[in-house]
Amino acid sequence: MSIQTLLSTALAKRHDFLLQAEQDHTDCFRVFHGTVEGVSGLNVDRYGDNWLVQSFHHTLTAEELAEVVDVLTQEVALPVVYNDRSAGHSRVLNALSPELDDIASAELVMQENGIKFTTKLRHEGQDPLLFLDMRIGREYVRAHSQDKTVLNLFSYTCGIGTAAAMGGAERVVNVDFSSFALAAGRTNAELNQVSEVCEFVQSDAFPALRQLAGLSVGGRRNQKLPSYPKLPQTQFDLVFLDPPRYAKSAFGIVDLVNDYQGLFKPALLSTKAGGTIVCCNNVAKVDRQDWFDSLVRCVEKQGRGVIDHTWLDPHEDFPSFDDNHPLKIVALTLN
Repeated sequence: MSIQTLLSTALAKRHDFLLQAEQDHTDCFRVFHGTVEGVSGLNVDRYGDNWLVQSFHHTLTAEELAEVVDVLTQEVALPVVYNDRSAGHSRVLNALSPELDDIASAELVMQENGIKFTTKLRHEGQDPLLFLDMRIGREYVRAHSQDKTVLNLFSYTCGIGTAAAMGGAERVVNVDFSSFALAAGRTNAELNQVSEVCEFVQSDAFPALRQLAGLSVGGRRNQKLPSYPKLPQTQFDLVFLDPPRYAKSAFGIVDLVNDYQGLFKPALLSTKAGGTIVCCNNVAKVDRQDWFDSLVRCVEKQGRGVIDHTWLDPHEDFPSFDDNHPLKIVALTLN
């Protein structure tokens, strides 16, 4: 089947979803999830008043891109930005026309459930400034943050933190190592007039989390530790843990396959009794039930228990094989 046919089919399947998105004041979503819908590595998203096409496995031919543009502009006549990320490290390779280049590098504003978010289709990083499959996480946090204190770890551009503030949180602490990402987070808070409850901590997650948990900062053997912001021991009503698959620093190693507990344990200590910790794991090969069982065991080893849990599956614009989503999100309520 041609890309044109596959994309048209995907849009037709999303007809009701797209109508609901409009009613919900949402103009950012996925319309083609290629891994499941027929072209591995090709994703097509709407980001506000623009379409974003990204290819991760191979460069689209001029003919293929023209087919995609034709289908999209018939759906909604918006500019189409194409980011070819099929080279090493997912860096964007292709040049754009001057007009599209201006659009891609501009700071844009879009909406999700009425919350405003800043985005750039091309910037100094690699990924768009809001991960659309995490919409369900932002919705959950918004619905469970009234009068709560919220810790948002690996916050990136603080979409979760912004949603918490919009849900009536009393205090939101966003922690991320990237000054660029936190700057976007500040913009998101300003766009929604919630800056007064949002805090932004530029720090490696390990020293921040260990201090909040009341643990020694520690570090990897024979590694000289860089400076880090000092934080008091604190517990939160709601903790959101969304680490990358793998990252290494002088303070520790993030490894979602082999050592999720290295982050989960201090995050647990930072969660109040009766509070909730939302855990995310985006590694497809990690089994959902095995991962959940390991979280429960870790809670029990700390002398606590999981009194309730809720799985948060991505919305229908992110289809999966047999409903087995690569992104696993579970909210654990602790005693």
